[in-house]
Amino acid sequence: MFPIKPHWLNYIDGEWCDSPRSLTVSNPATGEPLATIAEAGSDDAERALAAARRCADNAELTRVRPAQRVTWLLRIAAEIRAVADEGAWVLCHENGKSLRDARDEFTEAARYFEYYAGLADKIEGTSIPLGDGYMDFTVYDPMGVSAQIVPWNFPVSICARSLAPALAAGNAVVVKSPELSPLGMCVLFQAIAKAGLPTGAVNLLCGPGRQVGARLVDHPHVDQIVFTGSVSTGQSILRSAAARAIPSVMELGGKSAALVFADADLPQLLDSVKSGIFFNAGQVCSAMSRLLVQRSVYEEVVGAVVALADGLHIGPGSDNPDLTPVISAGQLEQVEAMCRKAVDGGARLATGGGACRERAGWFMQPTVFRDVTPEMGISQEEVFGPVLVVIPFDTEEEALAIANGTEFGLVAGVFTQDISRAMRCARRLKAGQVFVNEWYAGGIETPFGGVGLSGFGREKGQEALYSYVRTKNIGIRVAGE
Repeated sequence: MFPIKPHWLNYIDGEWCDSPRSLTVSNPATGEPLATIAEAGSDDAERALAAARRCADNAELTRVRPAQRVTWLLRIAAEIRAVADEGAWVLCHENGKSLRDARDEFTEAARYFEYYAGLADKIEGTSIPLGDGYMDFTVYDPMGVSAQIVPWNFPVSICARSLAPALAAGNAVVVKSPELSPLGMCVLFQAIAKAGLPTGAVNLLCGPGRQVGARLVDHPHVDQIVFTGSVSTGQSILRSAAARAIPSVMELGGKSAALVFADADLPQLLDSVKSGIFFNAGQVCSAMSRLLVQRSVYEEVVGAVVALADGLHIGPGSDNPDLTPVISAGQLEQVEAMCRKAVDGGARLATGGGACRERAGWFMQPTVFRDVTPEMGISQEEVFGPVLVVIPFDTEEEALAIANGTEFGLVAGVFTQDISRAMRCARRLKAGQVFVNEWYAGGIETPFGGVGLSGFGREKGQEALYSYVRTKNIGIRVAGE
């Protein structure tokens, strides 16, 4: 156990800064206040952006040899590992996730910095032959100032996912943390602050989106926007970004489908269902929220999934249960409302469907709907809770049509022992990432991002690094002999 400080600060221009205003952070497992954090305002955003602009304009991260950025990122990774236990305790209590998963999140954050440290000195241009009398080559310049808006579901790892490649490429960064779950990110930045980065290279703000987020998006100092969150907020940000033609990376959620064929390995499938929709209480953009099952095994699979859901251990994250609370009372109300709407619309509730009323805190029952049709709202709209719909299909073509029949396209999955069928489906599924026989089969090394309303651009892997640089071509006329 670690004591949780009663009040937390923002990190601006190399200093921890308080504010006359504060936000209350609550424990989702109890519904009780946990701590407060200084509420950043537009004035704080101005100071953070000015610091980042100064750092970028002075090339503080790029005038050194790239090997220095490698050293900085490896130091950050080591400092994160040193605070992982304390950070996990804080994240578990403010976010509701299990202590085990919270520690994994800090470990993953460290891995991001280690991974991109290995690439920071390998951002290499190319030579282009133009014949005698010319030299032509490309170089990669950093974007400059990257404004990054982080969601509450995986705040530490998603912050690291964008921050590490941005720093590896030489950008200065201003991060906006989520109001619901900002404390673990403060622990993350306490580790980062020890690594010796140039002053102003990293800044952390926690404040209302209508003030801090809007200022980051609209500010002339910002050269790039990175956002993970809801479709509606992402669309609003994009309208602002379009006015100044600011490049953006957008990850906006999904309604991801797993195709289950009759030859699928059932125990393997159930392991993936457990992690795919009930991990982090289903508050995962790439959650397995739709299970498409071939009709010949539909009843067997539905029965097994319901038994799985009914057997889950529900409790506070500190107990490392199977199912943890959702983030807030508002989120719980939204999930319940979507379940009621689904029942009213004709969906058949197989288990769950409401809050765990006997518990304090914001716990949602693990919920499974069966006999759902593809056009129902519960099949089309992202719930962001532990809610699974199970839809029958007869043919491969029908399964693909259902899977591709939403406006989202983040991830998808195929469960079958037929590798030819798996590859056919993987090629035709409209998704940025396809898992075969295991949900979340990727890692930090694999590119991640969506199509359609799931967004655009890629995070993770080597490909993400090029989201944080601009290609510049230099052509030279060489004097003739």
